[in-house]
Amino acid sequence: MIRLGLRLAVTGGRAAIARLALVGGAVALGVALLLAVFAGINAVQSQNLRYAWLNSAVTEAATGTEAADAAGWALREDYFAGRRMARVDVAVTGPDSPVPPGMTRLPAPGEYYVSPALASLLASTPADQLGDRFPGRQVGVIGDAGLASPDSLIAVVGRTPQEVAGIIGATKITRIVSVSPQDCSGCYVGVGSDGITLILSVVAAALLFPLLMFIGTATRLAAARREQRFAAMRLVGATPRQITLIATVESTLAAAAGTLLGFALFPLLRLGLDRITFTGERFFLGDLSLTWFNVLLVGAGVPLGAAVAARAALRRVRITPLGVARRVTPRPPRAWRLLPVAAGLCELAWFIDRRPRTTNGQTEAYLGGIFLTMIGLVVAGPYLTMAGSRVLARLARRPATLIAGRRLADDPRAGFRAVSGLMLALFVTSVATGVITSIVAYRGETPVGTATYDNLSIGWYPDHGGKLPAADTPIPAGLTTTPGVRDVLVVRYQGIVGNLPTGAIGCADLTRHPDLGQCPPGAQVGAVYADLSRPDFGSDVYEASPMTLAQLPSLPVNSFVVLTDGSRAALEHSRTLLESTFPDGRFPSTENEWRSDFARTLVQFQRLADVVIVASLVIAGCSLAVSLAGGINERKRPFALLRLTGVRLAELRRVITLESAVPLLAVSAVAIAAGFTAAALFLRSQLDYDLKPPGLSYYVLVGLGLAVSLGLIASTMPLLRRVTGPQQARND
Repeated sequence: MIRLGLRLAVTGGRAAIARLALVGGAVALGVALLLAVFAGINAVQSQNLRYAWLNSAVTEAATGTEAADAAGWALREDYFAGRRMARVDVAVTGPDSPVPPGMTRLPAPGEYYVSPALASLLASTPADQLGDRFPGRQVGVIGDAGLASPDSLIAVVGRTPQEVAGIIGATKITRIVSVSPQDCSGCYVGVGSDGITLILSVVAAALLFPLLMFIGTATRLAAARREQRFAAMRLVGATPRQITLIATVESTLAAAAGTLLGFALFPLLRLGLDRITFTGERFFLGDLSLTWFNVLLVGAGVPLGAAVAARAALRRVRITPLGVARRVTPRPPRAWRLLPVAAGLCELAWFIDRRPRTTNGQTEAYLGGIFLTMIGLVVAGPYLTMAGSRVLARLARRPATLIAGRRLADDPRAGFRAVSGLMLALFVTSVATGVITSIVAYRGETPVGTATYDNLSIGWYPDHGGKLPAADTPIPAGLTTTPGVRDVLVVRYQGIVGNLPTGAIGCADLTRHPDLGQCPPGAQVGAVYADLSRPDFGSDVYEASPMTLAQLPSLPVNSFVVLTDGSRAALEHSRTLLESTFPDGRFPSTENEWRSDFARTLVQFQRLADVVIVASLVIAGCSLAVSLAGGINERKRPFALLRLTGVRLAELRRVITLESAVPLLAVSAVAIAAGFTAAALFLRSQLDYDLKPPGLSYYVLVGLGLAVSLGLIASTMPLLRRVTGPQQARND
């Protein structure tokens, strides 16, 4: 039977070859994208492992032998032009001190190693903006083994043991950590690989759903003619099981060929993957690899999934031979089909104020609700299509509208099948856009030109191990005269006073810069945060400090806040000057820089979501085109008879357009509404955020998807003229 099925699949004429090509092409695209997702997951793990050595001071997890000589170690975070930079100050205590990967030795005092990307910046940037931060001379470049990304900015600076001991957070190490930050206790440098792996897994599922639907749609192409052929085979003695086997062989063959082609396409797709920054930093090309498990899972799973989809798509071939000729209108879908969608949204709503405490619990809760909603949309689609068809028939004023409404009402499942892939794509689009847009709105970057963006602050915090500078510590020489610096404010440390911030500043200083906030009426000293960020998340009024103006000069310095015009030269020159003056504390930064790390990651997720959306729309568009072409081919005789009775070709075109556009627009509206509802429920439950309206790119993407879908509908119209000629009216 398998050999017969292969022969029928290959020698069944142009329609069979076209069907094989369509299914194979769809599978190839889907397989290549799935392999890209798996490669991305593996690259995240590899990149995380490359971060391991930076955690050497916070965990004992390591492999290899312990070094005989300890090394002084202090890891701090720095910035340049908005990019994050890691700096490790080290002190050699003997010839056998531990050496990080990518280096042959630790730098001696007055020497430093840098990553290739940082070396390029040092060569192209004035020294007073970057190079002067590193005392001594560059003696080497860190190799790839010690870098998470080709774009990583890392410096390992040699200092004396006494100098390193005076740095905040300094310690001594005898081993270099060589396990993933995910697997060691206390590690904080690295990627949240669990979350990214989860997101990429959702991406894989989001690609797999429309892919399997497209395979099922392509399998149904010319289904009526194939059912007649299978019925004839039943009459000569074939069993239902044999017919089912023959019916699935064709799709499995196409899926297997498409899988091989997908593996062939993956190396080409991989060449562009190192440009997509899933984690905020590019991957090394070698990290974008596949495991044997990935290869076996995709190589065997996709053809198996295609076989299952084909069996479900052609389950009607198992009816009796007479059943093919005695088809009746199927029972209309019932309202119960709306229950799974409601159940999915209710499940998400139930977790508002009941958020699971563990990460696994949150994953199961939210991911389960979203997947249940996706399945519910597929289940509810035929009912929504039927409801739209009844409205269309009720409002009909022309024959084409009435015919289209009656046709959709007769078989709403077939009408929905054509647009099911697009429905899922729009749902995924709406959920991803709603969540990411809202999080960025609450926690994203501060717009360029606002006070918090232009302010550079360096602070000391006793509760975090920082030693406060003396009260008479002067403002670094030359800082106030730096071009682009508007002013330098000194925030004093008032200690812990109830619930007030620990900083204190004269209200006269705030009066000169009203964009920073203001004191309450009558107050002379305001209680502020060290970086002068806004109090109470947006309020313009600080609380009054119990300190007096006379007491301020005697208080130790809490921070220096440099107000600049936002230019890179002013920011980086000021930063370098502050670091050179105060080399042992936390490095200066703007509020926007530490907030932008999270926002930048969200932007990468948005890009990833856009890739998924575009791929889903492409697959959904192919599914729509195949379904339309198949529907026209199967109804060529009824359409030919209508033309013989005087129905104009333009009316038939309206019928096809309405049959496709009504379910398309109906399910699109429901999918978008369900997507934003799911996003709003997740945000309220997980983060206590309100849903924010999406940006222009969302509307452009949705409009483009719908426009392409309508264009695909229009592209099938020339086929209608060719297949509805008088010769098609004869009986077969």
